[in-house]
Amino acid sequence: MKKTNGAICALLACAPAFAQTASTSPSASSLTLYGVVDLGLRHASGLTAANAPAPGSHHSLGSGIHTTSRWGVRGSEDMGGGARALFNLESGLNADTGAPANSAKYFDRASWVGLQAGWATVALGRQTTLLADAISPVDPLSMRFASFNPNIGVTALSQHGLGTEYGSAGANTGSYRLDNAVKLTGRFGGLTARAMLGVGEVASQTSALSSHGVGLAYADGGFTVSGAWQTFKDANLRPLDAATLGAAYQWGSVRLAANAGRSKAQTGAATHTEQRVLSAGATWAVLPLLDLTATYYKIDRTRTAAADDGYGRMVAFAEYKLSRRTRVYAELDHTRWRNGFQGAANKRVATGVSAGVMHSF
Repeated sequence: MKKTNGAICALLACAPAFAQTASTSPSASSLTLYGVVDLGLRHASGLTAANAPAPGSHHSLGSGIHTTSRWGVRGSEDMGGGARALFNLESGLNADTGAPANSAKYFDRASWVGLQAGWATVALGRQTTLLADAISPVDPLSMRFASFNPNIGVTALSQHGLGTEYGSAGANTGSYRLDNAVKLTGRFGGLTARAMLGVGEVASQTSALSSHGVGLAYADGGFTVSGAWQTFKDANLRPLDAATLGAAYQWGSVRLAANAGRSKAQTGAATHTEQRVLSAGATWAVLPLLDLTATYYKIDRTRTAAADDGYGRMVAFAEYKLSRRTRVYAELDHTRWRNGFQGAANKRVATGVSAGVMHSF
């Protein structure tokens, strides 16, 4: 641990020197230290501090209500002829306690190295799936409140709730990022195409915990359309297939966005779980420094030998920019569970209110 901490400190100490080199010469190598610290006070009824259904109420000081707290380093090296070497290391942070977000993986959010030349970029290591990449530009909530946002949790599988590791995610709670993955990205003007292969690395089982998929996005002016399909295998070769398609349009001071996502997982020898998410919302830049966002998410779940259930969730954000890197925000949410999705002992309706500050560096 002492050696690891020493290496990290030495790396960070070099960051200013690399950054200065990059600023004086556009083609030089660069190293950038970056991050987000986001903390907010929250009161919720019918939800726990982790936003799970609950019978009562709670007060908390939470990390990542607006944007997930994290820190990281990224860099590149100019190799000449338009080619560059790239890398990114990123770690999630519980800013309220100072603890890593993932005790099992130090760089849980990104750990990859790659090459870029012309239209193509190839990256190898732990990185986001194509579903996560596709959701990012078209989520109505603009990827805010990751632990509560159904497009991040359900559509992009960050919290799929299946209790099984699908793909080389390193956890049985979600498949938003994959270990041992190769991603190819091609950019052709406004068109971006992606392909991904996740290597399961299970001995004598080449398909176990593997994943593959494709994604496509197009942006022109204020219009963006983005979609992806990806399939994952668990250790028993049972599949999880997922797809997403959405669009966003910037019309003056108003941004409109909508998305549809679906996943179907084989959870046993003859059992399946299908989840569907429809979402829509708008953001209005009322003033140059003030944004208002309102969104609605509808989640439906179908399981073998169980009644269909789901929930509807409304989330509203007000965000005021104090400076280029610091903003304050307020959030309101309302969740109505359907057909007992929340569990018999928990409230049928959940509400929450939050307020906090977010600083990026």
